[in-house]
Amino acid sequence: MKTDVYQKVTDKIVADLEQGQLTWIKPWSNGNLEGRITRPLRHNGTPYNGINVLMLWAASVEAGFTASHWMTFQQAKALGGHVRKGERGSLVVYANTITKTEEGENGQDEERTIPFMKGYTVFNVEQIEGLPDQYRTPPSAVIDPVQRIAHAEAFFTATGAELRHGGNRAYYSGGSDHVQMPAFEAFRSPESYYATLAHELTHWTKHPARLDRDFGRKRWGDEGYAREELVAELGAAFLCADLALTLEPSADHAAYIQSWLTVLKGDKRAIFTAAAHAQRAADYLHGLQARAIQTTPLQEGRAA
Repeated sequence: MKTDVYQKVTDKIVADLEQGQLTWIKPWSNGNLEGRITRPLRHNGTPYNGINVLMLWAASVEAGFTASHWMTFQQAKALGGHVRKGERGSLVVYANTITKTEEGENGQDEERTIPFMKGYTVFNVEQIEGLPDQYRTPPSAVIDPVQRIAHAEAFFTATGAELRHGGNRAYYSGGSDHVQMPAFEAFRSPESYYATLAHELTHWTKHPARLDRDFGRKRWGDEGYAREELVAELGAAFLCADLALTLEPSADHAAYIQSWLTVLKGDKRAIFTAAAHAQRAADYLHGLQARAIQTTPLQEGRAA
């Protein structure tokens, strides 16, 4: 690619961090969203994943967009719309592999898998005129934050993770394989409780029996620690978007920012890797929902 996509995205997130801002949290500050945002959506309503979520959230904040849908020039045209003259598109990426057959050292044909990434341009629906009304639908009302949030409770319960309450710290213990949380009442709001739980459950997915994620952490605060915390941050952001929960900066962010900057400045692919791991963690936790639904009828049958 003529443009170094890895470097461009990393530079944007590094610039945000140097200002003390988190790219994956800033979208929640959009005034007329009243604290709520969803994942960016393709023209057909399919959510973007991984690094594209961060890139489009950042583009939304920079331009002040509040609509969730994005599409290419041709997709807009096919829907009867047209991109306004002078509008600037936003970069998203597509990663895949190609297989090439080459002659090996022994003279035999060998297949080689080559990863590739290409970028393309999309426009927010606020940059497009003439689209069907469905793309202008305002966001639904925010869930009442005064009490426990039923759908979030159901989601996290369905993971089957061992959850213990008590003390004044939230953490995942790999040795005992449990998530420790302060009491629900200790949090500023129900959503801050669920956002913290989403962060810790992202850590929970790293267990060898689950996603077996290991960045070679040796001690608190080293590079492996910083990389895992970045994955947990992004995983929580993705889950909160999926569950329509507000994500707020935690007290730990200031301490983490410098370590994240060190990692990102030293490896332009680090944010892509972190986003990919976070996406796998979110997908894993979503997958447990389907398994919980499938096992319920069997359990009920046995009980009967």
